[in-house]
Amino acid sequence: MIGYVTVGTNDMPRAARFYDAIAAEMGTARMMEFESFIAWGTANGPAGIAVTKPFDGGPASVGNGVMVALEARDRDQVDRIHALALANGGSDEGVPGPRGDQGFYAGYFRDPDGNKLNAFVMG
Repeated sequence: MIGYVTVGTNDMPRAARFYDAIAAEMGTARMMEFESFIAWGTANGPAGIAVTKPFDGGPASVGNGVMVALEARDRDQVDRIHALALANGGSDEGVPGPRGDQGFYAGYFRDPDGNKLNAFVMG
């Protein structure tokens, strides 16, 4: 159902470095790029993610309660994505580990603009 998710940025080069590192770990790359918009994903693949400077010219801001979840291959990749996020200017929002008792494993982080994300795997 979801084609792609867009988050705002106030610093496109910084956001590009952050998402380039995570996308590379997930086996994908930039698929579309303009001066104020970059999208990562695979054509005809699963949902991608994009960063953009707000169209209205105002500053990008973070939505309270909004989070983007990135599906990882396995727990090791969750750990690597979380570490990459922190190494590329992100901040920790919850170290990788099991959540609940249904096999959900996730690590939570924010990008350099404060957008909340997680990397997760089920089972």
